[in-house]
Amino acid sequence: MSKIPDYWTNFLNANNLRGITIEIPEEIDLSELGTSCMLYDEKNILEEMNEFYPGLVVKDDNYIPIGCCLNGSGDPYFINSNDGAKGKLYRIYHDEFSADEYDKDSAIDTVLNNYEDMLLYKE
Repeated sequence: MSKIPDYWTNFLNANNLRGITIEIPEEIDLSELGTSCMLYDEKNILEEMNEFYPGLVVKDDNYIPIGCCLNGSGDPYFINSNDGAKGKLYRIYHDEFSADEYDKDSAIDTVLNNYEDMLLYKE
């Protein structure tokens, strides 16, 4: 079982973000899709990471699921523990997975260069 980085838990605690909705406009979202995301609590993070795809596969590359799409795509949002505190926010497309393989170039998009910028867009 992978571990949730302390800096992420501290960020959630400091900003009371569990279950909060984030709405990032298309012109801000680096993937240009716009983002509607509900942030997970620790239980949901661990479930997504250890029981569901793509979390099961991408955790080996240190991606930590932090939220789910509210627009209906089912694409979860992630941070990467390799980035450390104030790292990027990523969208990982679940339909880009085949068994336990994925093409990192087509499956992963950067939404924000610093996940803390989500605070500007919380509902």
